[in-house]
Amino acid sequence: MSSFEAQGKLQPMTFQSDTFSVIAPVFVQGMVLGLGLIVAIGAQNAFVLRQGLRREHVGTVVLFCAVADALLIIAGVFGMAQALGERPGLARAMALAGAAFLAFYGWRALQRARQTSQLTAAEGGVGLSRGAAMAQAAAFTLLNPHVYLDTVLLVGSIGAQQPDALRAWFAAGASTASLTWFAALGFGARWLAPLFARPKAWQVLDGLIGLTMWVLAVLLLRHALAGL
Repeated sequence: MSSFEAQGKLQPMTFQSDTFSVIAPVFVQGMVLGLGLIVAIGAQNAFVLRQGLRREHVGTVVLFCAVADALLIIAGVFGMAQALGERPGLARAMALAGAAFLAFYGWRALQRARQTSQLTAAEGGVGLSRGAAMAQAAAFTLLNPHVYLDTVLLVGSIGAQQPDALRAWFAAGASTASLTWFAALGFGARWLAPLFARPKAWQVLDGLIGLTMWVLAVLLLRHALAGL
């Protein structure tokens, strides 16, 4: 085999490696941000945990919550990208606001890490029909104003800062975080419930979330100031 032929066979592998090295950090950033925002004590998570403990319409509830989050994330990322596309000054302002929010969110998580809290869900009570479970999942998801702040505004504004070709990967990473979390919470409820009932576990988790949010805030701040 000639050296020319050898180079021709190695070139696609190099291209794939270069592509992966570009996509992976963006995907991971979206996933880490998504996990940092969704892993918290709240009504939606408690409801998913309850359904998992009861083994009642778990797949339906998990799928609904994950798909709802994914649609909001996609709308946020591409909607914000379109809104900010021809407004670099506004895009920079949104990036600075996002960095400030992440820093504040991280500070709040670190404050929670100093307190004792737990996530519990009652196993008793009357069983729900599939329609009633879907209705409650929709209420906990869509009637919570924080979900729009987190997915549409925060994740959307940060995702909009990504290059055009990588926005879908950022949204995919954030959506994967939601799917992974809800699936673990619902299908792993029997194993996770005792862990989440321990205040120490949430203190450690909140500490890690706080530090992660600060790292993301610094990265976003650097991006916002890069064009100045």
